[in-house]
Amino acid sequence: MHGETKTRKEGEMKELDLTEMKNSKSGTIVKILGGRGMRTRVGALGIRVGCKIEKVSEHIMRGPVVVKVGATRAAIGYGMAKKIIVSLE
Repeated sequence: MHGETKTRKEGEMKELDLTEMKNSKSGTIVKILGGRGMRTRVGALGIRVGCKIEKVSEHIMRGPVVVKVGATRAAIGYGMAKKIIVSLE
């Protein structure tokens, strides 16, 4: 599902999770996997489906991923970042 490389057609967006994005890249959140608790936690940080998100940095060895949503920066755990699916711009 994610991580698969597909040949992109003109105008087709590429979807991947936050851990697969390169630093300083941005996109639009298209899906948040997980239950209500997961969506509530990331929603409190302003991370919602349809929002623009930028990956600022990540730490090695499955450490936290730092993202920017609007004017807010937040560090989220690797497991949570793996469940946030983004369409690259």
